[in-house]
Amino acid sequence: MSAPKTAPKKVVLAYSGGLDTSIILKWLEIEYGCEVITFTADLGQGEELEPARAKAELLGVKPENIYIEDLREEFVRDFVFPMFRANAQYEGLYLLGTSIARPLISKRLVEIAASTGADAVAHGATGKGNDQVRFELAAYALNPEIKVIAPWREWDLQSRTKLIEFAELHQIPIAKDKRGEAPFSVDANLLHTSSEGKVLEDPAIDAPDYVYQRTVHPEDAPNTPEFIEITFEKGDATAIDGVEMSPATILTKLNELGGKHGCGRLDLVEGRFVGMKSRGIYETPGGTLLLEAHRGIESITMDRGAMHLKDELMPKYAELIYNGFWFSPEREMLQAAIDLSQEHVTGTVRLKLYKGVARTVGRWSDHSLYSESHVTFEEDAGAYDQKDAAGFIQLQALRLKLIAMRDRRVKSLK
Repeated sequence: MSAPKTAPKKVVLAYSGGLDTSIILKWLEIEYGCEVITFTADLGQGEELEPARAKAELLGVKPENIYIEDLREEFVRDFVFPMFRANAQYEGLYLLGTSIARPLISKRLVEIAASTGADAVAHGATGKGNDQVRFELAAYALNPEIKVIAPWREWDLQSRTKLIEFAELHQIPIAKDKRGEAPFSVDANLLHTSSEGKVLEDPAIDAPDYVYQRTVHPEDAPNTPEFIEITFEKGDATAIDGVEMSPATILTKLNELGGKHGCGRLDLVEGRFVGMKSRGIYETPGGTLLLEAHRGIESITMDRGAMHLKDELMPKYAELIYNGFWFSPEREMLQAAIDLSQEHVTGTVRLKLYKGVARTVGRWSDHSLYSESHVTFEEDAGAYDQKDAAGFIQLQALRLKLIAMRDRRVKSLK
């Protein structure tokens, strides 16, 4: 097929080394007659990435056109931690593990395109999901002139059979387990694993236990609870049990602890941005511990008014991330407010991990607003005059009294 006049000359492909993106690599070369650069990001998915390099070379990509980068620290420091300052949860439950990874991948795709003179980027997201939106909104926000190629919206390889036939025709290696129908699809990074499709498509049926990869079943977790302490500075975790660690190291350690105790499992039916509902199984062990601890330290260091306003902003903030608007002015505006709220969110939280539950059991801070002398049921040495509450209540009750008097008067006129 001759390449159209608008065909890109060089494309940066988000490449996992798996069957689908390997097919996309070859399809781009055939369909557009273009040079392909592959970019593989290590976001802590737990897989060896060097095979992706070998696979790309096998498919004819020049060694200098193969980019494999360890982005774990940047991912946690610049994307996960800012999001957790907001306690962000989409639809009240989902910790946005897939959503928050996409803007970083797109950022690097666009940066590599600029440094190599590529005029397009490509991704392997399907036309049914949210990821296509996230990849492309981020890319256009960073480079409005960039061309984005989404093969799943263009080609006619709409079945597993056709994909296998294309792979065999072009001598693309196929893993044995890919010749049959996969039981479900998985996306993973340092924050979470996400499993969807096939055996999970009926939301009325309990997910089989083999779907879970990072957490033991809570019933099989240790019978003895474990206590850990997480230290925060301005809203970001900095140490576990007094040992200072880098952001990615902290999340890795929390994943290990949470997974051991069966924490962070979620079976969710969510409303996708594209309109349909989907069922997913998420595992976010470290993130679940981080969220619980962060709320614990906020409870003693943040003013009530600021906390309540922040909680009101959170659903909008989470929705922006879910829908792909990380690089938008409204997300940045909310981030500025959230970051300002974290100025005094510094201190330590003790968590109890037991049978799938992470619970705050202690918290302390030099920035604490908690005053034992004001709340004690014992003698408070004059810290609080209980008589003051009478006038406070009367002022608060004034409008309620006026409403009740008005209603009584109107009723008497009938």
